[in-house]
This record gives sequence, C-alpha cells and structure tokens, in this order.
Amino acid sequence: MIRILLVDDHPVVRHGLRGMLEAEPDLTVVGEASSGAEGVEQTLALRPEIVLMDLRMPGGDGVTATEQILARAPGTRVMVLTTYDTDRDILRAIEAGACGYLLKDAAPAELADAVRAAARGETVLAPSVASTLVRQVRRPAPPALSAREIEVLRLVGQGLTNADIGRRLFIAEATVKTHLLRVFNKLDVADRTAAVTTAMQHNLL
Repeated sequence: MIRILLVDDHPVVRHGLRGMLEAEPDLTVVGEASSGAEGVEQTLALRPEIVLMDLRMPGGDGVTATEQILARAPGTRVMVLTTYDTDRDILRAIEAGACGYLLKDAAPAELADAVRAAARGETVLAPSVASTLVRQVRRPAPPALSAREIEVLRLVGQGLTNADIGRRLFIAEATVKTHLLRVFNKLDVADRTAAVTTAMQHNLL
C-alpha cells in the first residue's frame, strides 16, 4: 500500500484528490495539510511515501516545504500537483528536489499511475511541463556581468545619470560610461533602458 500525504490549501481539492486516490486498491491517503509548514510537520509525523504538494499556499509555499521535507525526511518523494506550468515555477520545484510535476487537470488514472511511478523512484512530468523544461535547458545561459557592472546597471534602473552614478560609486563619469558600454555589448543592447530590461529578464538585477 502506497501511503500519501495531500498538501493543498483548498479543502475541496483535497477532498477530490482523496476520493480519486482511495478508489485505487493500492493507494491510501494518510493525512492532509493546508500549508507548506503544516505539510512538513505532517510528513515528519506520518512518514508517507509520497507527498502531493501544491506550489502556492499561504503559510509557506510548496517549494520551500519540498526542500525542508527532503532535508528532514530524505526517503520521502515529493510530487508537485498544481495549476501552474510556468517556467519559473517548474524550475524552482525541480531544483528543490521534486520527483514529479503534474497539473491538476490530470485524469484520475494518470494521477494514480504517476503516484505509483514516483513510489518506484521514477520522475514524472506532465507533457507540457517536460517541453517547458527542454526549452529552458536549450535556452542560452544568461551573460555574466561583473559585480561592478551590475551595481552600475542597478543605479541606472533607479534613474541616476552617469554623473550621479560616478558620485555614488566614487568613480569617474568616464569609468561609468565604460562599464555601461561593456554591459551593452554583453547584453547585446543599444541603450540604457534595454540594458535594464534585458538584465531583469535574465534575473541579473
């Protein structure tokens, strides 16, 4: 019998999941939690084999809870079950150690099979999630900016002029221009606004 813990802040969702899973002869729901923090507590108390984890909840998000569960109960497998399939959410969950990522519109049979696969030690990804991860892996790495270049660009983003930035950082205005020219070259942009926007897209600021 595969023991499962449900972590989701919506009681109706938990009720529906419990019904679907317990209709299977080899699956049993041993507990429920309505927040990430409660999910960690329940995992340590009940020691389920599989935790079905929502991502966005009040009282502690699913990614943080996943990290804590795997650190404190390393034998547990955490599978994300959420309505979100954005790049950022998927990567954060997988990097935190989640063994799978399914969307809540999965069919009951698909969910049951995914739980069994996770219990066997396999990784389970919804097709749309798998394609998103492939795109992310293929995407070129963000350009590397030096600490000083990031500092200069952050001040540009705050609306400071080159002269203002020079005074703030105790460097010559010409040095500020040099840093910016290097930033433009690395980010392949032509102006200050594009530099700031591109840096933010790459999570450099």
